[in-house]
Parts: sequence; C-alpha cells; structure tokens
Amino acid sequence: MSKWTTADLPDQAGRVAVVTGANTGVGLATARALARAGATVVLACRDQDRADAAAAAVGGEPVLLDLGSLASVRAGAERITAAHPRIDLLVNNAGVMMTPRGRTLDGFELQIGINHLGHFALTGLLLPAMLPVDGSRIVTVSSNAHRTGEINFDDLNSRDRYRPIAAYAQSKLANLLFAFELQRRLAAAKARPISVGVHPGSARTDLARDSPRVVRWLLGSPLMSWMVQDSEQAALPTLRAATDPAVRGGDFYGPDGWNGFKGHPVRTASSPRSLDAVAARRLWEKSERLTSVVYRFTGTGG
Repeated sequence: MSKWTTADLPDQAGRVAVVTGANTGVGLATARALARAGATVVLACRDQDRADAAAAAVGGEPVLLDLGSLASVRAGAERITAAHPRIDLLVNNAGVMMTPRGRTLDGFELQIGINHLGHFALTGLLLPAMLPVDGSRIVTVSSNAHRTGEINFDDLNSRDRYRPIAAYAQSKLANLLFAFELQRRLAAAKARPISVGVHPGSARTDLARDSPRVVRWLLGSPLMSWMVQDSEQAALPTLRAATDPAVRGGDFYGPDGWNGFKGHPVRTASSPRSLDAVAARRLWEKSERLTSVVYRFTGTGG
C-alpha cells in the first residue's frame, strides 16, 4: 500500500478552509498545502501581524481570533462567516503545551481554555455555515498525550493542583472526546458535516516553547530524528483527514511509525478513555455552560 503524501491531496478548488493557529508550525504547513491545492484558506490567528505575514506567504486570508478570549472567538467567527457564508473545512489546530500556570481572559486554565474550550466555541459558531455544505468536515488536532489524559470534572481548570503535563494531557483528551461526541451528534441529526480526530506525532515546532528544557532538547536534537519530524510531515494526518474521500466521521488519523511518533498518515486507534460516550456527553454539557455556546444542528446556532 502506498504512503499518503501531499501528492495525494485532492483538488481543493472551490473549498473554503478555516485553520486555527495557521501562522506557524503544523498549522502553517496545513494552510500552505490546502492553498496550493486550490482552497481558499482563512488563517485564524491570535496575532494580527503574524497572521498577515503567514497569509501573504501562503496566499490566504488572515483573521484575528484569539482562542483565549471568547469575545475574540465570537468576533472572529462573525468576520469569517460574513466573508464566507459557506465553509467546507474547519481545522481546529491551534494550541499551547505545558505552559506555566495561567488563565485565559475568561478565567479558564490556559491549556483547557485554548486547546478545548476555545475550539468548542468556535466550532459551534461556525457550524451553521457548514451544515448546508456537502462534504464539509471538522478536523480536531489532538496529541499522543491524550493517552495519559484524564478529565477532572471537579476541577477542570486545575485550581486545586496544577501540573503542566497533566493539564496538557487533559486538554488533548478533551479534544478527542469533543471530536467523537460531535460526530455522534452530527450523525444523529443526519447532518452533512463529519468530525474527525488526528494527532501529528512528534514535531519540531515552537509549540514546545513552554515545555521543560529536556523536552525542548529532545524535539530539537538531531539525535532524535528517528522519532521527530518537521512541520510538513507532521501536517499529513490533518491533511489526509481533511481531504481524503475515504475518511469517515469518527475516524482518528496519525503517523504510522513506532508509537505514532513519526511517519505517514493512517487511520489508527485512540485511547479507550477517548471513546467514553458518557464522559464525552458530560464534557459537552459542561463546555456549553462554560462558553455559553449551544450547538444547533439545523438552522442557526451559537
């Protein structure tokens, strides 16, 4: 069986794709590949200057959207849907990793707030523009770290005890619980869009800028090239999940190499916790309360 690469990326002419965190790393590589394939790409980023520079480089459209502020998410979603009433693809890519203790503008712990709650709100706000579109997809980028994650429903914002690695793993598990629960709800509503989860493996990007020194060394060292890949390779699971006609709702894609660290994108298995429908419903309901974004699978919503 041949290895999937960007050469297999179908023609994207006529499609509108929104990519969060598209000014650097895997997000930028994703946006660049989609634009080269003919898509109109909206680069949703928290820094306007970086968004402008990235959009100019790939030929896309910059939109200021800070996932750490629900007001910014709403304003950014309004700008996107005003310019593009029909959206084919949303890639929930942006994220932070192992940050020092901190809070979003809405008071959420940074990692759960940006990685999960910001994307939960954005997806709900953009969904009405995707519901009428045949073949539309929501791709949510998780991490291998989801396998060690646990959702602390009694302290989702890590107020009692904060450990950067545990908070990151929780947020990445939340990404998949959301992606799979979204698919269940879309399917129940017989809606057109599908929801897919991915993980990029290990990549040399600035996502690790807040990580412990040893983690940054491991990701940057030439000695670790056997298990660490560049952004373009790490973007392949996202690109395949976003464009391959064989992808089905609820699928999970990642690299085919050892432990999923590196390789070419294949459909793979996520952790048993990520498939817990009861936990997923509980997280969904809590996320709606925290963000005040209530999903509607027909008509308008948000």
